[in-house]
Amino acid sequence: MEKIFILFKLGLKYLYRYRRRYSFLLAALIFCFAVVTFITSTKDSMYDNVYYSAQSHYAGDVIAVGYNAEVISSHRYNMSSEEISIILEAANDSNLNPKHITFRTMFYNTGIVFFNGNYVVQRYVIGCDWDNEEYLFSKMDFVSPISHPIGDDGIILSAPVANELGARVGDSIILEIENILDQKNTGQFIVKGIVQDTTLFGYYKVYISRLSLNRLLLFNDDDCSIIGFFLNNRSAAEKNRVRLNEVLSDRIQTGPLVYNREDMMYERNTPWSGTRVFLYTLPVYLSEVSDLMEAMNIITYFLYGIMLIIIFVSAAVTYRLILHERTKEMGVMRSIGFFGGDLRIVLWTEVTILGIISFFGGFLISTIFSAIASNFSFSWFPSFEIFLKDGRLSALYLPNTIIINIVLTLLILASAVIYPSLRASTKRLPSLLAGEPL
Repeated sequence: MEKIFILFKLGLKYLYRYRRRYSFLLAALIFCFAVVTFITSTKDSMYDNVYYSAQSHYAGDVIAVGYNAEVISSHRYNMSSEEISIILEAANDSNLNPKHITFRTMFYNTGIVFFNGNYVVQRYVIGCDWDNEEYLFSKMDFVSPISHPIGDDGIILSAPVANELGARVGDSIILEIENILDQKNTGQFIVKGIVQDTTLFGYYKVYISRLSLNRLLLFNDDDCSIIGFFLNNRSAAEKNRVRLNEVLSDRIQTGPLVYNREDMMYERNTPWSGTRVFLYTLPVYLSEVSDLMEAMNIITYFLYGIMLIIIFVSAAVTYRLILHERTKEMGVMRSIGFFGGDLRIVLWTEVTILGIISFFGGFLISTIFSAIASNFSFSWFPSFEIFLKDGRLSALYLPNTIIINIVLTLLILASAVIYPSLRASTKRLPSLLAGEPL
């Protein structure tokens, strides 16, 4: 153990001695690791932002949607209290074990908000249970602190809609929708919050209480449109959806499992009678976005590969030059009693410490890259806001991703230096002392 410690100190000493020779390799490692970390952390952040936006919008990782094909399209999203109980029992029997369950009533396309002579048509009118979804609203970016309690007379607007209307927190506005009798129904609400959300999920969307929306639509008070299950492990959402569907299909009319938005729309337009429950995961809703993310992944992997190639070439060329200059030195070390294995430990210690330094330096540089990128505007890219956090491009440093980056970089670095170091440490002593090329 003492010998290992001595060899480690010797490797550290030689690294400092040949710091100028290693400077190019260190610079290449820092830059490449910084680029790799910047690319992967930005991609992870973009995906996480999309997932959170979608999770907040669709209210779950596994979503049960009640769809009644026998009524006009604006009111097809409806489940009775009996159907809700069946779904909850099936979730319990299938061991779904969600960490949270949400209940929402949805109204699409024709909701209109009026204020001070202005009006804006809303894509989504969402009836939610305020207390039950408090943890979702706590993550939203409000223009000003939300006014509590929200109550059944409260409404939450998006900032673009509030600006278009000229409405502020505390103002009284009118919401108009069409009920199940195809009659216009209106309610008066007080603005309790304004969400800074310009994404395609939140731009034309308002929140009111589920009870208020049910009564405006003439649904029963306990009805809802969707039940969202938030899971402890979102990566297991598809597995849980399949298991829940197997249990639920024996108790209620269910739709087939689909895996993209196109199939989802096709199945919804297939004739049936009564209410049918469809189970979705977020990738079904986000299939088009997922295609874009896959394209971005290809670009990411391409750049990732280029950076790893640069690391390999830089390490291979620089390391061979350094070993060539140190041939006589290694011969002297062998002649005074160092074995080939001792030389390899010294050489690998140098490279390992160099790699560790480059990881810290590369991580620091990547944070600078991220800070610079966060100041760029992407308003020219339609709907790109769903990839942003608070309107800015951000970085998410996931431990697993960082570990993978470090391991791959070390593997590439090792593959570039192991063979030259093995060859140098096993070369005949006379050849080393003579300074013969490796």
